[in-house]
Amino acid sequence: MSALAPIRFLATDIDSMGAATGRVAIIVTPEGKLDPAGRRANKLTRGAVARLIESEGFAKIGSGKTVTLAWPTGMAAEALDILVLTKRVTPVEARRAGAALGKLKGAKSLQLMAGSHPKATEIALGIQLRDYKFGVHKTAVDADAAPAGADVHVANPDEAEAGFAPLQAVAEGAFFTRDLTNEPANVLTTTEFANRLDEMRAIGLEVEVLEEDQLAELGMRTLLSVGHGSDSPSKVVVMQWKGGAEDAAPLALVGKGVVFDTGGISLKPAAGMEDMTMDMGGAGVVAGAMKTLALRKAKANVVGLVGLVENMPSARATRPGDVVKSMKGDTVEIINTDAEGRLVLCDVLWYAQERFEPAGIVDLATLTGAIIVGLGNENAGVFSNDDAFCNKFLKAAEAEGDGAWRMPLGKAYDDLLKSSIADMKNVGGRAGGSITAAQFLQRFIKDGQPWIHLDIAGVASVKSDTDFAPKGATGWGVAALNRLVADAFEAE
Repeated sequence: MSALAPIRFLATDIDSMGAATGRVAIIVTPEGKLDPAGRRANKLTRGAVARLIESEGFAKIGSGKTVTLAWPTGMAAEALDILVLTKRVTPVEARRAGAALGKLKGAKSLQLMAGSHPKATEIALGIQLRDYKFGVHKTAVDADAAPAGADVHVANPDEAEAGFAPLQAVAEGAFFTRDLTNEPANVLTTTEFANRLDEMRAIGLEVEVLEEDQLAELGMRTLLSVGHGSDSPSKVVVMQWKGGAEDAAPLALVGKGVVFDTGGISLKPAAGMEDMTMDMGGAGVVAGAMKTLALRKAKANVVGLVGLVENMPSARATRPGDVVKSMKGDTVEIINTDAEGRLVLCDVLWYAQERFEPAGIVDLATLTGAIIVGLGNENAGVFSNDDAFCNKFLKAAEAEGDGAWRMPLGKAYDDLLKSSIADMKNVGGRAGGSITAAQFLQRFIKDGQPWIHLDIAGVASVKSDTDFAPKGATGWGVAALNRLVADAFEAE
């Protein structure tokens, strides 16, 4: 896994500020109030901090923003970063402020003088989330060098360290998701993906890998149909975390894990196809969330299930017009082999309900380009059959800064899936494409089963920096799912 930037909590030592190298950061309130570290920095810089605060533009900076004094007189540091931040800041705002510091510092070390700020650990998490680099396939000498991290000076280091531990578990899960999503398909084959998940036995997860013969016996024909054209074997991996009451029904997390998607016989255009290494993003988020829950020893029962396949064209590949029977028993006319993710998910969703009778199901998939047209790269599409369950997730996502927006479901959309030769088609036409995809999945949800479908095609991997990550895989959803478990499924 890409190395996490080390975060060290130290007792505040303002006397050492002048000799600190790399970058030094102090926190100033929007009203210009200085804490002891700020007053020390002002003295060292011969009043430069006070002059900034008294300047006409300071009031326009706003909470969460940073002003940098490069090579400040009187200090050995390369830069003095002045973070404007109120003490009443929300956790996610504090993380964003920390992430901005993490981006500024780059590979340099950072001394953050947080003092008694109540959100010091959240600021530290932001620094750690942003200090990410996927350099495993680069041959440069420093490509795999560990990040320098940050020393966070606080009033009570032991208390901060204890409070940071569950937050760091979120960072570890997000990094795991990012690494999986960033890996090229010749490295992250279905077998390698399953092996990496199997290694999480070491942190307390129960892991099973179901092979093709077992999937065939279970009747997972729609999932298997997606991988017919590939030499990589299709698999389903089941990860269980049993931290709750023995008799408590688990939350089920289900992820689409298409390690590469050519579109199959319905071949995608060549331009941009290299991005389809991220089509396993849903499975990546499930894996990262399960890692976080295990690392922080969540007091809940959660099962993660991922369908791992590769969608390739060959003489064995599924053809447009083929009819395949699902594990549920419904038949599907496959109109477009590039609408393959729903074929993977429908069997895994049915298996999850049959085996685990979950208290709720959340499935995640980079499912449709249509959701990107509708919501861009700012929000995942959220579809649900249960208002209360959906609202709990939306609240969790908002609290963690994971953009999410609820989308509609309805009979008129469902009618677009009618087939003249089978129980349904796997596509419903261009209009409302993300909605008809969700409607397809809903057909495999039992009556009374709370369910949420997350279409993360626009947020799993992006081509520009986000608040918490450099361009590429974002780790979106790990924090939100962890919060959902904590708020709605964890024992008191």
